[in-house]
Amino acid sequence: MSLPPISSGLPTPLLDALRRNAAQQARAPQAAAAAQAPSFTNALDQALKSVSGSQQEAAQLAAGFQADPGTVPLEQAMVAMQKAQIGFQSALHVRNRLVSAYSDIMNMQV
Repeated sequence: MSLPPISSGLPTPLLDALRRNAAQQARAPQAAAAAQAPSFTNALDQALKSVSGSQQEAAQLAAGFQADPGTVPLEQAMVAMQKAQIGFQSALHVRNRLVSAYSDIMNMQV
């Protein structure tokens, strides 16, 4: 990407800096996006994966307790199931809030 010739009275160092900045932006738009702070999408994805992991862990502990109660303590299985349920309820509330916010935004008059 090159800048068109500028016929104004800008000093040469300023023009050179503008050209370098434009060249850097043209070369690395993806690198700048990757260097930004974590996005909401990534945080939400990580939270959903965590909820899914806790549900899988609870299911494994429950299956282990059902298969052989001597190998997995009942307390451990129950606590894991409650953690998974709380995580799922939280994710459900977040989803409901997002849907509500989306509906509110879509119903706004511009």
